[in-house]
Amino acid sequence: MNEPQDTSPLRHSHAEDALALLSGTALIALAVALFQQAHLLSGGTAGLAFLLHYNLGVGFGPAFFVLNLPFYLLAWRRMDRAFLLKTMLAVALLSVMTEITPLFIRFDTVQPLYAALIGGVILGVGFLILFRHRASLGGVGILAFYLQEKRGWRAGHVQMAVDGLILLLALVTAPFTQVALSVAGAVVLNLSLAINHRAGRYIAT
Repeated sequence: MNEPQDTSPLRHSHAEDALALLSGTALIALAVALFQQAHLLSGGTAGLAFLLHYNLGVGFGPAFFVLNLPFYLLAWRRMDRAFLLKTMLAVALLSVMTEITPLFIRFDTVQPLYAALIGGVILGVGFLILFRHRASLGGVGILAFYLQEKRGWRAGHVQMAVDGLILLLALVTAPFTQVALSVAGAVVLNLSLAINHRAGRYIAT
């Protein structure tokens, strides 16, 4: 007679979580560098940081860090402390990595459509790594993660809806072509999350 299999979730070690935060934010910083070179936008808090960066000359990293601060209140009141700590670390890491990535890699020429599509894929992989280690990049990511955990709404769908609203706001200050390509990148990102980030498909915690 076969022995029953242990189906309890496997917990990530602290070392695995640390490596995931580093690798996930490094991938996202690379995508940010691609978007900056092609002068593209993204949705969520990062989209607001891009707008501040392009229109006011504010560094993306500092803007992203400051814009995330109010969302920590939702995480503090509604979500577990481990999630909040990992998210704060991920936001801080990305804020630093987006500032130092251009020191290591530069893009002389990037076709905007390619940047939007491959950048969206890279962003999706980076976010997926963070989500699977119970972390996010704050902002809308906190809200999307919370609604998936509490209401069963897919994080990718929630993020897509909010991203669409922010990209529509970008039409006020950015050319239509730039916003259209940014929408394409956001669609690729959020489809990646909707397809791959589903409850029950990944049981480690």
